[in-house]
Amino acid sequence: MNPTPRIELRASPHVVRGNSVERIMFHVVLALLPIAAFSVWQYGLSALAMLVTVTLSCVATERLFNRLSGNPSTLTDWSATITGLILALTLPPAFPLWMAVVAGFTSIALGKALFGGIGCNVLNPALVGRAFVQAAFPVAITTWVPAFAPNRFSEFAPTTFTPPFMTPPDIGEWAKRAVDGFTGATPLARWKFENVLATPADFLTGAVTASAGETSAILILLCGAYLAIRKFMDWRIPVAVLASAALTAYVFQLVDPSRYPDPLFVLLSGGLMIGAVFMATDMATSPVTPRGVWIYGALIGVVTVMIRYFGGLTEGVMYAILIGNALAPLIDQVTQPRVFGQTREKAAMGKKA
Repeated sequence: MNPTPRIELRASPHVVRGNSVERIMFHVVLALLPIAAFSVWQYGLSALAMLVTVTLSCVATERLFNRLSGNPSTLTDWSATITGLILALTLPPAFPLWMAVVAGFTSIALGKALFGGIGCNVLNPALVGRAFVQAAFPVAITTWVPAFAPNRFSEFAPTTFTPPFMTPPDIGEWAKRAVDGFTGATPLARWKFENVLATPADFLTGAVTASAGETSAILILLCGAYLAIRKFMDWRIPVAVLASAALTAYVFQLVDPSRYPDPLFVLLSGGLMIGAVFMATDMATSPVTPRGVWIYGALIGVVTVMIRYFGGLTEGVMYAILIGNALAPLIDQVTQPRVFGQTREKAAMGKKA
């Protein structure tokens, strides 16, 4: 006898590209590796030790919470590795390693595991860890080392192996011996407190003082373009972030050119570039509606510039993205497209219900 024919009814979409979480995350890791490699080339052994320590801390914390919750290991989805790499690239290259462990643990524990794991987090885990150590270790988080120091591959910065709960040593004399004229201030700090602007060439070559992954703007854009072309990233979000930041900076410069820097400085300085490409685009914490992603990105760009110009901090990218993460569900709710054939009145009634 012939078997009874079976009809399967499935919801759309019916065409599947074959992308899995593991595959998408693996390609994000690949995109981050050139930026991490440039950071090591720029800052040497201390940056390498910090990158490895933060990433291993995130991976170990992920495995710990898998065991505590009785769930299967999620290390193969690469999400913890991505969190570690992004977090490390937002930290000073010579950040004390024991503080780096704290940052990695906090990012996974408070930013991810607390909410139920991958896809359930409300805020970007790497930025949760970064915000925690900025509040807990304000001096260490603003201690910088010079780029391309001649001794960067022969010795570690004095702060790297600071014992736990001990005050990091003063890095000023060591840095000045390594590079003549080292000021110990980032381009944003020098603009805000000294009214000194770095040149675009300094940013493009990486010859500035900054966090580990902030100075390779061209490399960040190329790696982001790779993800966008492979459709592993929504290109509209970084475009909205960068365009809104540039437009806001342009308006302020028109008002007072002597006080506010040009849009190019705003785009290249600080963590705006890496934040727009690799942090604001986190799939779990960003909107999904077509209009929502533009609103979300524009909000982040404007808030970043406002914090830089009028806040007590020199940088505003981290807080701007966290604010955007918190508002993402609301943005999705108010930007839901109408069902085909539905009137605006019925759509509004459905939202109220």
